[in-house]
Amino acid sequence: MTEIKSTQAIPASGPSRPITTAADMALKLLQPMQGLLAAGESAEAEIISIKEALQTFQMTLRLTLNNGRQATVEAGSSKAAAPGAAMLVTAVSDIRLLATLQPGNRQPQSSIDLDQLPVGTVVQGKVTVSQQVQQAGQTVFKTVISLLNSPLAGQKLNIESAIPLAPGSLITARVQGDQSLAFMPLSGRLDQLVLGQQLTAQNSRQGSLEGLLSALSSGSALPEQLRGAAERLLGLVPDMQQLGDAKTLAQALVRSGVFLEGSLLSGQTGNLTADMKATLLRLIAQLPGLPGGPLANAQAGATLGQALPAFARNALGALGQPNARQLAQSFPLPSRLPLNADGEADLEMLLKLAAAAVSRLQTHQLSSLAQTQTSPDGTQVTTWQIEVPMRDQHNIVPLQVKLQREEEPQHNRKEKPETLWKVELAFDVAPLGPLQVQAQLAHGSLSSQIWAEHSGTAKLISAELDHLRQRLVSAGLNVGELACRRGTPPQGPRTSLDQRFVDETA
Repeated sequence: MTEIKSTQAIPASGPSRPITTAADMALKLLQPMQGLLAAGESAEAEIISIKEALQTFQMTLRLTLNNGRQATVEAGSSKAAAPGAAMLVTAVSDIRLLATLQPGNRQPQSSIDLDQLPVGTVVQGKVTVSQQVQQAGQTVFKTVISLLNSPLAGQKLNIESAIPLAPGSLITARVQGDQSLAFMPLSGRLDQLVLGQQLTAQNSRQGSLEGLLSALSSGSALPEQLRGAAERLLGLVPDMQQLGDAKTLAQALVRSGVFLEGSLLSGQTGNLTADMKATLLRLIAQLPGLPGGPLANAQAGATLGQALPAFARNALGALGQPNARQLAQSFPLPSRLPLNADGEADLEMLLKLAAAAVSRLQTHQLSSLAQTQTSPDGTQVTTWQIEVPMRDQHNIVPLQVKLQREEEPQHNRKEKPETLWKVELAFDVAPLGPLQVQAQLAHGSLSSQIWAEHSGTAKLISAELDHLRQRLVSAGLNVGELACRRGTPPQGPRTSLDQRFVDETA
């Protein structure tokens, strides 16, 4: 479908004469009904086009009979009605109908209710009426859309557009602040479909990296051909104390595996031996009994090809709705191990752990893509979600990091657009217990909120906040609020632009 940049929901504008508000309209068919309706029988009808003739209005009606059959008839009336109007028609004779307008909630809406469809809501609809008219010397298309999702599902909406929309076509659009709709092209919807499918699949298969790393470092007997790959993988895990150095931390983030495909696309293949995901894939390639060979992949592709039409319809219908994809975008990802992974790992279990570790990295990558978007006001949001395993004495624990950059559109060439940085950290080290850190840097000021699940840890951190503030100021930062609370950050519906990491009114 051709991309429509924006279209405005408008009051239904009919012909030059006033649109009727009377309860009944007399219609004369241009051709006999030929048995569609017997005298006294009724059917629902929708006006799909109307034009003004010399003394009458000529209408095209879509009838929906009691048996579900649909038929199109041409009729004339001395009164006008709006395109898309819903009526109940009763046959008086083979060429005459009496039409009654349906109640108001069955008629097309003239505006978008932002309380029921907040800004940013993705709506889907089916085009039921599309009529070309001349307006102020320009050609516009008056269109009626029947909404398929949202709280207004089943209701109709009047819009106008400079581009025609074919009746019967399905459209997806995002609600904007001025009650207009930004239509999403088919390519964008397919990208979302594939991304959502892959994100859900990878999240269902993923497992914690520390499960594999702990199994490899436990001294389990490994075949000679696997020892080198295992040692290289374990050698990429830094000590927790080393990550206190900014350069070491930056290097660990780069080597996390999240940027592997980007490096390959840009031809930067010199550091692949130090990439976590590339090293994991080498380890898997050397494990025996690797599933997913060429035959298995071909069979899976054939199965997907057969199921794709129905799957695509279901998935496109679920865009913008809470589903497993949104659960896969939660932060931090919970610790997760395959069943029976607590015993001594044999080669089969190592293969499962390694495959789950790759899926976990890919879940972070796909979640980053899903959260990278452009808001209706033009603000560009870029997200990087990363997981770095680190050594805490004899234990291996994950450090999960989420970086988000929000860059406002440049409305004035002389003014540099404002950039907001947000950072989230999540880790669990003994004896402090689970910790989450949320920080934002805007207008040169840094604010942070720390969450500790253990009450003793929360008290300890609160007592050290003044020292942390001094160190941040010494580093050249303007410091706003610093706070520590017991528990975990509040969860619930949020968007990347509406969520504030620091509640300055609390």
